[in-house]
Amino acid sequence: VQLVESGGGLVQTGESVRLSCAASGFTFNGNAMIWVRHAPGKEREGISGIGSDGKAHIATSMEGRVTVSSDKAKNIVYLQINHLRPEDTAIYYCAGDTVMNGFSWYLGAWSHWGQGTSVTVAT
Repeated sequence: VQLVESGGGLVQTGESVRLSCAASGFTFNGNAMIWVRHAPGKEREGISGIGSDGKAHIATSMEGRVTVSSDKAKNIVYLQINHLRPEDTAIYYCAGDTVMNGFSWYLGAWSHWGQGTSVTVAT
């Protein structure tokens, strides 16, 4: 299983970013996935994901700014974050699991992780 994130970089406050999570050896169709970020000096934080039933989940702190979607044909999941703020600066990871039923915000439940993509929001 390999999950590869991309789309990060340096962005300006107020702009948007769309991150991608491409999978091999793993299908998002019918399996759960989560987007997690790790900001400097903070703990990892789950921000959005898609359950094994296809239902989207968005952390309360991110509601209104985040959209998660998938392209089943390409086996890619996207995370779009709008109205970026400096506090969104973090490494963004995607993770997936093949046995999870539904979705979980508990990060220890996720089996497969990507290497992360860095997003830096300039003031």
